[in-house]
Order: sequence, then C-alpha cells, then structure tokens
Amino acid sequence: MSPQLEIFIKALSRFLGWSYMLCWSGSFYPQPITNWKRNSTVGLSIDLSTINPLGFVCYAIYTSAFLYSPVIRSQYAARHPASIEPTVRFNDFAFAAHAVALCIVMYTQFWPFIWGFHVPRFQRISWTMAGLFWGCALAPLVVTAIVLAQSPDGGYDPSTWAWIDVIYSFSYIKLLITIVKYMPQVALNYKRQSTIGWSIGTILLDLAGGVLSMLQLVLDSSLQSDWSGITGNPVKLLLGNVTIFFDAIFCIQHYVLYRDTPDTPDQKRTPGPGEQSPLLVGQDDAVRDRV
Repeated sequence: MSPQLEIFIKALSRFLGWSYMLCWSGSFYPQPITNWKRNSTVGLSIDLSTINPLGFVCYAIYTSAFLYSPVIRSQYAARHPASIEPTVRFNDFAFAAHAVALCIVMYTQFWPFIWGFHVPRFQRISWTMAGLFWGCALAPLVVTAIVLAQSPDGGYDPSTWAWIDVIYSFSYIKLLITIVKYMPQVALNYKRQSTIGWSIGTILLDLAGGVLSMLQLVLDSSLQSDWSGITGNPVKLLLGNVTIFFDAIFCIQHYVLYRDTPDTPDQKRTPGPGEQSPLLVGQDDAVRDRV
C-alpha cells in the first residue's frame, strides 16, 4: 500500500469514526426531547431505559481500558500479534461517556418528582430485566475472581486468564444488553399497536451510526491487513449488526405497520395524583397502561 493511500484511509477512518459517534450521540436527544414536549413517558419502555445506562457504563470501561491501559494494550498485542494496535478509537470512548450521561437523564424522566412527567401507572421494570441488570452488574466480579484464582501471576500473563478477559467481560455485557434491551420496546409497540411516544429520530440516527461504525471497523482492519482486528473487537462488530437489525424492525413498525395510529389526548395528558415512580424490581405489566 502506498503512503498516500494509507494516509487517505486513515483520514477516512477518522472521519467515519467521528461521524458515527455524532450520529449515535445525537440519537440520544430526540427521545428525551419527545418526552419533554409530551410531558409524558407513555410509549417508552421502562425496561429499555433502566438497562441502557448499565450497558454504556460497561462500554465506557471497555473502551477506556483499551485506549489508556498499558497492561490491556500489551495483552491485546500478545494475543493478536499481527495487529498493530486495538481497533478501539477515542471516538468510541467519547461516545460511550456521552451515552452514559444521556441515558441517566432519560431514566430519570420516569420519576415524576424530578420532571413531573406522566408515567404509566403500572409501568415498572420487569423481574426478568431486573435479574439481567443485577446479573450483568455482578458478572465482572466473577470474572475477576476467576482471573485471580487461575492466573499464575495475578492476571498479567496473557496466555492464560488475564485482566484483558475482565475487560472483555464488560464488552460482552454491553453486547448482551444491546441484544436484549430493544425487545421490550418492540413488544410494547406491538401491544399498543403504535410507535407514538417512541421517537423515530432516535432510530434513524441510530441506524446511520451502526452503518458507519461497521464501515470504520472494516476499514481499520483492511488497513492493518489483518481481519483479526474485527474479531479482536467483537463488541463493536456485533453492536453495529444488532443495532441495524433492531432499527430495521422499528422502521417497519413506524412507517408500515402502525403509521396511521392517531395520537390520542390521553397520550399527552399531565401527571395524575398518586402515580408512582418506577422501581428497579417490579412486575411484567409494563404494557397494561394501554392508551
């Protein structure tokens, strides 16, 4: 590869990286703005909003470790000798940190005493999602215990259980949450036969970000002439694919299946007295507040 072409590909990779970061970061604004305009969270799944912050905290830990930890970077190099460096970029970390903040804001919108929004009376996080939340929160501790028990030098030998496996566990948690988190929203849209309250702007930006993220990952791996850069960054690979898959479902729901659903006055009403805030454990009745 000529030096000029290599410089061009690197510049294109940076452009794609910041483009997908801006798209994905921008995707976090339409939904809370929609909630604010409607003074309501009706139409938005509490399961999605509760599990999402944990997923992005894990992703922030994962990306920061690959960017700034000499131990993790050296262990990655030992396991992927053909790769020059991990395919994690600063824009990945910037996106994750920004996402954590916005996801927390969106979750707090389910607490009427903070925002004063109408929250569906029976909408609480399901036992299934609560179990997933606590299981994911405890999983890195389990992996850490395994590393300390199995590694001969306390996790620094990359040929056995090592600290990089703990960091990979955060990425797998993020991937699992991404696979699962959209399912309650798909089900909620289906049972309500409506996407009103679920912002399509979020989906379109999310879809664009997923495509651009995949393009950057492929470009970075081709630049290194080593496709293990893709398998060495499995969370980015699968996040892009999962995102595209679910965004396609949401687009079909919004533009094809439920496009003629009217917005009823009840969907916009202000909070009523005695409405309760969501808890981290609850019951599978998130859709009983039919509108």
